Amino acid sequence: MHAQQLRRRRAVCERWAGMTIRSRRETITFKHPFRIKGVDRLLSAGAYEVITDDEMIEGLSFAVFRRVATMIMVPAAAPRSSAMEMLSISSIDLSDAQRIDASAPSE
Repeated sequence: MHAQQLRRRRAVCERWAGMTIRSRRETITFKHPFRIKGVDRLLSAGAYEVITDDEMIEGLSFAVFRRVATMIMVPAAAPRSSAMEMLSISSIDLSDAQRIDASAPSE
């Protein structure tokens, strides 16, 4: 993860201090190479880790959360690098990429 991304995530976490935040990690598999808005390159087919942060809405008589961040772990753009990047994406753009992947013809 790049230093700038770490600083940005730390600043967001500090802003959320005192709020209840939950993070969920899941692995999403793409069967075909894909593009997702916010990522400037074609990503290869395979499994990707997605991290979703939700914030609890205070003052209600029951627990309600709203999504505040969605990140995807992708291989770094540098050739022959084993480094990974955590990129912030829209949950809607992720859903669109999954829908397109699912409807693409199998080879």
